[in-house]
Amino acid sequence: MSYVNVASVNKKYGDKTVLNNISFTIEKGEFVTLLGQSGCGKSTLLRALAGIVDIDEGSIFVNEKEITNLPSRKREIGMVFQSYALFPNMTVFQNIAYGLKMKKLRSNEREVKEMLELMGLDGLEYRYPHELSGGQQQRVALARALILKPKILLLDEPLSALDAKIRKSLQEEIKRIQRELNITTIFVTHDQKEAMMLSDTIYVMNQGVIEQAGTPETIYTKPKNKFVAGFIGSYNILTNLEMRQCVEEEFAMDAPDIAVRPEGIRMYGKDSVTADHSAKHYTASGTIRMKTISGSLVSYQVELKSKRIQVDQLFQGENRLDEGDMVDLVIPKDACIALQ
Repeated sequence: MSYVNVASVNKKYGDKTVLNNISFTIEKGEFVTLLGQSGCGKSTLLRALAGIVDIDEGSIFVNEKEITNLPSRKREIGMVFQSYALFPNMTVFQNIAYGLKMKKLRSNEREVKEMLELMGLDGLEYRYPHELSGGQQQRVALARALILKPKILLLDEPLSALDAKIRKSLQEEIKRIQRELNITTIFVTHDQKEAMMLSDTIYVMNQGVIEQAGTPETIYTKPKNKFVAGFIGSYNILTNLEMRQCVEEEFAMDAPDIAVRPEGIRMYGKDSVTADHSAKHYTASGTIRMKTISGSLVSYQVELKSKRIQVDQLFQGENRLDEGDMVDLVIPKDACIALQ
């Protein structure tokens, strides 16, 4: 049996089904992300694992022990929330040691200091939460959970309240700490870039079900259906008919919907010399209607015969294309994915 085994879990609130026959397994030391929009059930699932929310049906095993009906305090699971939930009248040291006290374990100063060092909080042990930045407070919350040496660490959108720079730094720190401690971790987020960066495995959730599970690469390059393709990046979603109308040669893909990766499309100005088009490409012509620059990436909205699509390219300096320019597109066939 895998380290974590969730089998046929169901949960309703009144007439609303929040978790619909959820089943999955997690290996020891794996970093798993539950990814989805608000209201999809990911936080409810996390709370069910922690024992904060009771499930209606199903079972949960950790290390071959069933914990379905165990109270949360006996599950040996650590949880960190979006709100740091630190005690304002306690120092950093006292906040971290608090969990040991509640478990009636002797507070070991060496253990707390090791946790301070691991979390990059050296020198802050006598400060109070209001004297810390948001990122520092979240580190304290993480240290308080980890000092109990939980079997599983649950993280419920812990970085969503932080600004972009601090958030990226903490993403890297969380991954480093998780690998260093080899702790099985389940992370909840609605941010697909965050999920791609952190995860060994991603579970994409929608309306209480798991739409697709896989590695970040698999989820991105082989989305299973229209929902996943629309959520995990900036795929262009075209119907079979729209694709036939847009490309300039016979289109052959037996699927109701097709996802096209925006970074896989090559784009040329009408006056430029295009590459030789082999049978492994489709071609199309259109007009740039919108251009957005984000660092080194330039996104274009190109109007074709029956559809606007997105084309992503690296910034090319002086050889740039602008709104209103007519362009030729080369769409590799392997950039087109048939959706279920």
